[in-house]
Amino acid sequence: MKTYFILSVIGKDRPGMVADVSGVIYECGGNIEDSSMGLLRNHFALLLLFSTDREEVNQRLVSDLKRLEREKNLTVFFSPVTFEEAHPGATRESDHFKINTSGVDHSGIVFKVCRLLADRETNIIDMKTHRLTSAESGTPIFEMDIDVEVPRSVSEERLINDLHRLADQLMIDVVLRKV
Repeated sequence: MKTYFILSVIGKDRPGMVADVSGVIYECGGNIEDSSMGLLRNHFALLLLFSTDREEVNQRLVSDLKRLEREKNLTVFFSPVTFEEAHPGATRESDHFKINTSGVDHSGIVFKVCRLLADRETNIIDMKTHRLTSAESGTPIFEMDIDVEVPRSVSEERLINDLHRLADQLMIDVVLRKV
């Protein structure tokens, strides 16, 4: 019977991190089924879903991941998940959208946009943010790209209006487009 795990690993970026982590999973008889990885400044983060058919893998996994944490100076968290959590079915009808924001950087942009989305039962699937400096003025500019699932019960027109109203308050530009 398959056992499923969610694993997150964060550490200072260096060559070989993915090889080290995937090596532990492989040695424990695991198969990586899904992953998301990325570099954030000088830190690298991995988020993995993996499965194994081996019995009694927990003890070895704990031991090997603790060793990896200690030897490679990583922060590791893992947790078993159920089959249903590893393979969720469609729970509600929704449409996929991309939201792009841009404006002068200031505190609260991420929170207020994400709070508005959560209040409308909109699920964030992926989000990337970055801060850059305007070449012309030297002003810090904040950009955010979000992939979301919007339930069909939520009016697209109302969501657009709410986002534009918030954008005016935050003094940012917001674009919502259906994918």
